[in-house]
Amino acid sequence: MQAWRVSELRGIEALTLVPDAPEPPPPGEGEISVALTAAALNYPDLLMLSGGYQYKPPLPFTPGMEACGRVIAVGEGVSADLLGQRMVVGSRAGTLCERLTLPLRGVRPAPEALNDAEAAAFGVGALTAWVAFERGRLAAGERVLVTGAGGGMGLSAVAVAKALGAEVIAAAGSAAKLAAARAAGADATLLIDRAAPDFADAGALDLVFDPVGGALVPPALKALRWGGRYLVIGFVGGQAEPVPLNRFLLKGIEAIGVRAGEAGRQDPAAGRRHIHAIDALANAGKLHPHIGLSVPLAEAPRAFAAMAAGDLIGKAVVSIG
Repeated sequence: MQAWRVSELRGIEALTLVPDAPEPPPPGEGEISVALTAAALNYPDLLMLSGGYQYKPPLPFTPGMEACGRVIAVGEGVSADLLGQRMVVGSRAGTLCERLTLPLRGVRPAPEALNDAEAAAFGVGALTAWVAFERGRLAAGERVLVTGAGGGMGLSAVAVAKALGAEVIAAAGSAAKLAAARAAGADATLLIDRAAPDFADAGALDLVFDPVGGALVPPALKALRWGGRYLVIGFVGGQAEPVPLNRFLLKGIEAIGVRAGEAGRQDPAAGRRHIHAIDALANAGKLHPHIGLSVPLAEAPRAFAAMAAGDLIGKAVVSIG
């Protein structure tokens, strides 16, 4: 079996393709084995290569958080009716390989409206957006600014916010990324310079969905109306400078941290509800992830490099099998 492995935390260079990696164990009680057909990459996958993400899998590990594949074996207590079924796979790591054994709770039926690459690529972004807007109490008609709107996470947020009835302003650093955001449903777009961002043209905002951080934070907070909410998603642009707390006091605004996966682990019932919601949106044709790059399994480092360069539009998908 082919699998990518990381034995040292030194970035993309640490990725090693093992052509004869051990086969996964047969599924035990409550487990299944899946032959993967596609895996999608996320920014946390890139951070894990250098130990920069909050979750640090023990070395050596196989990267990859989401994938799609078909069930090839089931363990005790799992219905044989699942054999051959197309599934979405979710894991904290381990999907950049040909076959995987995992607990049944780590898979679910792939939305019929999505092909394998799309099914592999939509979950992390859509789930994060759904949980963020639930925590941010988004109401129909409210105005939402999405930063990093040309990336996989940002495009998911645009689509989910539109599905929830929001007015969406998409901010990104290139015309091509803004075009993708408009295709995902953005009502308006804003071309920004990450080194000197300015959101004055966005008008008063109810929510900011921000996976970028860095220099964008102060002007994004400034653009919020009284009682607005700033959703802390990630720090692709680096950590922000300290923000004076009086900004929150004077405008009555909130900063809300969002960790969608951890939210589901802390409250499994809510986690199941969130997954059901995004799968329903996908099956209704309201979530179609933009695949900006597709590479075969042997070229996975090229997909990581595209993410690191910051010029990837949408998601990178690795084709398997």
